[in-house]
Amino acid sequence: MLVRALPSTSRVFTLILSSSSRKRYRSTSMTRETGLRDFNSGTKKSVNFRLCNVSSHTTELLEIQADDPTFHVLFIPGNPGVITFYKEFVESLYELLGGNASVTAIGHISHTKKDWERGKLFSLEEQIDHKMDFVKQELQNREVPIVLVGHSIGSYISLEMLRRSTEKVIYCIGVYPFLAVNQYSRTQSHIRKIAASPILSVIICLLVALLGLLPVWASRLIVSKSVGISWSATAVDATCTHLRQYHTMRNVLFMAMTEFKELSKTPNWTFMRENQHKISFLYGIDDHWGPMYMFNEISKQAPKISLSVEGEGHTHAFCCTEAGSLWVAHHVTSLIEKKISGQT
Repeated sequence: MLVRALPSTSRVFTLILSSSSRKRYRSTSMTRETGLRDFNSGTKKSVNFRLCNVSSHTTELLEIQADDPTFHVLFIPGNPGVITFYKEFVESLYELLGGNASVTAIGHISHTKKDWERGKLFSLEEQIDHKMDFVKQELQNREVPIVLVGHSIGSYISLEMLRRSTEKVIYCIGVYPFLAVNQYSRTQSHIRKIAASPILSVIICLLVALLGLLPVWASRLIVSKSVGISWSATAVDATCTHLRQYHTMRNVLFMAMTEFKELSKTPNWTFMRENQHKISFLYGIDDHWGPMYMFNEISKQAPKISLSVEGEGHTHAFCCTEAGSLWVAHHVTSLIEKKISGQT
């Protein structure tokens, strides 16, 4: 949701981290761990956008195919699941991996520019099934293994995919993960009430859809001067093409409603402990979707899971800026390289 992209202001990291968690804190500054590497122009490719039919659902994909990949990175977006927000991230990730992996970002059903589903609403569980169907349809028969990367609720979806396909998936990375409802977040409380009310949801979506009546240039101006004041042109365009559509916003809120229901449950700690070597999470210092108390809880429940904290000042909506997209791509690349080298 757009509200997820609003930058936070407080910096209370030192008050939140316990002394035991500080031992696990690892600043993933690019200059500290791997250094700022130069892009290799020989591996630079532009992302390809295509529509794919997945179990009769028209699905938006961003992809870059490597000539001879050793693994395949499948990226699962947050909510909204509009993949064009992640264009810079996908391109940066492919390039930083040196052309050794194909990269695909798959959008959520009906979080699309056109209403292919004719107003139907899709739950979190249906979105998870959709991603599993894509793996079976497009990736299952490929010889290379899969690395899952998820953002926000996409991290939860990725964990579920790992649980259902542990042999094909060798690694799961969650960035700014939304894994459990934050009872202390007023923002989540407000969104939860709106999403749970069909009347309020329709009203909000109608108001947003009014932007669709404006010329594109006017919509871009409004977005760039309000919520997207620091955003990249790509993020502004994605907002104007997708999020001013009534069907998209209805699905964003409906999916959010089912997220809050599902993530009110206790996380599956048993599964996480059993697969600690396959899981990594990147948390933000001031992120109510992935609060630091969840960082601490994971470190207690599954202490061998790789945990990092981003301290560079990027937000939960990292994909809305070029700097955030590049930084997270560097971090994910570093994790993947360590994982792959550890297996050879």
